[in-house]
Amino acid sequence: MLLNLFNFLPADSAMLNPTDYVGISFFAIMMAMIAASVFFFLETQRAEGKWKTSLIVAGLVTMVAAWHYSYMRDMWAGSYDAETGVGSSPVVFRYIDWLITVPLQMIEFYLILAAITKVSSGIFWRLMLGTLVMLLGGYIGESGLGNNTVFFAIGMAGWLFILYEIFAGEASKVCAASAPAGVQKAYGVLRIIVSLGWAIYPIGYWMQDAAQLNLIYNIADVVNKIAFGAIIWSIATAKHDA
Repeated sequence: MLLNLFNFLPADSAMLNPTDYVGISFFAIMMAMIAASVFFFLETQRAEGKWKTSLIVAGLVTMVAAWHYSYMRDMWAGSYDAETGVGSSPVVFRYIDWLITVPLQMIEFYLILAAITKVSSGIFWRLMLGTLVMLLGGYIGESGLGNNTVFFAIGMAGWLFILYEIFAGEASKVCAASAPAGVQKAYGVLRIIVSLGWAIYPIGYWMQDAAQLNLIYNIADVVNKIAFGAIIWSIATAKHDA
């Protein structure tokens, strides 16, 4: 049953060229995301109370990413030109993935705080607003539907709004006032991922070479999604281990 759940690749899946390092990265990251999903879902058995929900969401992030990576891999590998070293950039699949997984990651900040104290729904909605502005701005600019620079700035504004909320806004204040030391430490690591880890994406946005762009996005995704989930896992299972 579990194996069937993760049987992503279609029968006519495009074969990878041994020299296609970007296509290989798509495949390797897809497998890493699958492994992370299985791990997070199984570890819910060790989590307690509301922390189970946080760990399930972490597994959903990597599972959705794995699904999309199978299609992104096929799109790239199926159009790969060995002479130029470039394939078709899966912009639409990439942003569909982010439109699902990034809001789920933002929900984690709300769930972490909700597991330890009563928090207002305003935190949730502000994080969602920042996420949508960031992603829609990025997609419109990168897909050529609008001015590249203008919509990059709009996307960056959404990201900065998220950073304000988790570093200086209500979410940060609730954590500082109510969270135990272990949760505060993990919250701080998650903030580092959202700030420093997510800073990789703007670099990829401006890459003219499709191979470099997708390789940078792929590296950022595997670090940010799996590392993000691993921090959630460490909080969720800490009480059981203690």
